[in-house]
Amino acid sequence: MSIAVLAAMLGAVAPAAGQGEKRQTTPSPRPREDRSQPVTVDADRMERFGKESLVIFIGNVIARQNSSVQYADRMEVYLDEKGDRILRAVSTGNVRIVTRDCKTGTAKRAEYHDLEQRIVLTGNARVWQDDNVVTGETITIFLSQDHSIVQGGKQERVKAIFYPKDEARDGAAAAAPGPAKKPSAPCEH
Repeated sequence: MSIAVLAAMLGAVAPAAGQGEKRQTTPSPRPREDRSQPVTVDADRMERFGKESLVIFIGNVIARQNSSVQYADRMEVYLDEKGDRILRAVSTGNVRIVTRDCKTGTAKRAEYHDLEQRIVLTGNARVWQDDNVVTGETITIFLSQDHSIVQGGKQERVKAIFYPKDEARDGAAAAAPGPAKKPSAPCEH
C-alpha cells in the first residue's frame, strides 16, 4: 500500500453511465516515483505480530506519503513474509484521504489490495474535489486499469454531481496580459 495508491484512486472520478451503478474513468495515472517514497505513520499505539506479518496502528492514525495523507481510527497493515512490502491494508473508523491534488475521500472502511491494485471504500463512501462529488455505499477503484465502480446500498442509490468548468472564462483569464496567477495553496489536511 501507499498513500500514493490511496491518492491515485481518488483521481478516478469522472462521469459515465452504468446500469444500477456508476462507472468512471479518467486519465490520472499514478506516478511511479510515489510508490518508492517512504510512508510515515503516526498513531497513539502500534502493535506488531511477527508471525502474522501484521502491524496494527491504533488511535488517531495519520499516514503520509509525499503530499497525500490518510486519517483513520485504526489501520491494519499486512506485510509480505520478509516484511519488505505491504500486501494489504485495512483502515477503519473515520477514514479520510486527502491527495496531493486536493481530492478527498471518506468512508467507514478502506481496504487496499496491492496485488490487484484495488482499493475499496465502504460505508457511506464519498469522493470529491471542489464541488464535484460521487457518493455510494461502496466505491471500488482498480488503479492499474484506471477504472472505478460506485455502488448504492439498500437505502441509498449512487449520487453524483459534476459542475461544468467555465472554459470561456478560464481561457480568457489565461490569455489576458497581466500579473501571473498565484500558485494555489496546498490542500487543507
